[in-house]
Amino acid sequence: MFFNQRAYIGIDLTGKKAFTYAALDENLKLLALSGGEMDDLLAFIGGLPSAVVAINAPARPNQGCVRALLEAGSLEKGKVSLRGAEMRMAEYELRQRGIKVAATPSHPRNCPSWMRSGFALYEKLTGLGFVPYPNGDAPHQILETHPQAAFIAMTEGGLLSASTLEGRLQRQTILYDEGLDIRDGMAFFEEVTRHKLRQGILPFEHLYDSTQLDALLAAYTAWLAATKPKSTSVLGDGDEGQVYLPVAKLKSKY
Repeated sequence: MFFNQRAYIGIDLTGKKAFTYAALDENLKLLALSGGEMDDLLAFIGGLPSAVVAINAPARPNQGCVRALLEAGSLEKGKVSLRGAEMRMAEYELRQRGIKVAATPSHPRNCPSWMRSGFALYEKLTGLGFVPYPNGDAPHQILETHPQAAFIAMTEGGLLSASTLEGRLQRQTILYDEGLDIRDGMAFFEEVTRHKLRQGILPFEHLYDSTQLDALLAAYTAWLAATKPKSTSVLGDGDEGQVYLPVAKLKSKY
């Protein structure tokens, strides 16, 4: 049973369901892919003897690192203004690379609901004994990732929109090629016939939705961080919240 070994969990908070989560084992076999409310997620994770969890959400509001560096003159002029300094350092570093990401405000009341849900999730997991990654052999560790930024880095800037069929196929193919034991997106084309296409019947059962793909990417990031840390990149300030991506090196611009 997989409950006797370490699991690698990815959580996405940006879809229709409150939480979408994926779980992989040490061999990248898919153990679970589901969604639900906070209690459903915690019930699943709470039963695992060992787990590394990657979440697509910040752990806390920004702590003013970007603003402080800007005021100290440590950031390049013209890159960001005081008016636009309401973001975490990780978000600033991603934006400097041309990767558009949401900025995290400095006060919870100014944060969107999915971010506030993320803050609550980190707090709940901390209460269950999870500690920030990396922490040696600690059985329960937690980290932040950003699937959209990760997919952009993995495609070297050639990422297609997740709202399109081709964008989902691209993401699923990337994950399959990375070794995840999931459905091969290319099987979609094998099931398309002229007759089915004329009738508008397409084999969507072979594809995952965008939030599931983000959760799978987060789970893969958790696995990579735990088993092959040199194959990951990290951005941001340690006290404010760092973002881990499943690539060994980031380009200066995407």
